[in-house]
Amino acid sequence: MEQRIGSSSQPLKGEPVKGAGFDPAFIPGLTSPVTEAPEDAKPEVEDEVDDEAEALDAEADEAEAADEADDDSEEGDGPEGPVFEASDRRARIVADRDGVRLALDDQACEFRWDEIGAVETESPRFGKRFTITVHTPDRRWYPIEIEATARARFSEWEKELDAVLDAYFEEDAEDAD
Repeated sequence: MEQRIGSSSQPLKGEPVKGAGFDPAFIPGLTSPVTEAPEDAKPEVEDEVDDEAEALDAEADEAEAADEADDDSEEGDGPEGPVFEASDRRARIVADRDGVRLALDDQACEFRWDEIGAVETESPRFGKRFTITVHTPDRRWYPIEIEATARARFSEWEKELDAVLDAYFEEDAEDAD
């Protein structure tokens, strides 16, 4: 008699697969669940895909040219204000006037300034991993570690992040009072 190892229960056909039980990378609120394509779906014709890809490439080229023109016309930070960016091979953080965006591998989340309760930084005594933690008012926190090329980067990152927090985070806190 043969015996199978593992669960024999399968999701119902047509039901979306949700939750960490089916997808260990699933984090509620940060990523949408992956849904399977219906079996009767028609595959796209390659010519249509090629035409769409060419149209998207043309739009991207136009947008890039417009961005370069904007960059040439702006001096320094311009009207947008300070921006903090740090990244390594796996993780990335960007803090600007829109809020804070965190990314780790293929997962990402974004926080507007009104969704942030506090931003905490931690420099290790030894090693080169700089930790930034975003705290929300509902007592959740989202830490991310960025590996620096040298320990001297920690003080640079602290100053840049403080400038962004002073410019945007404090303004929103005063507006709420």
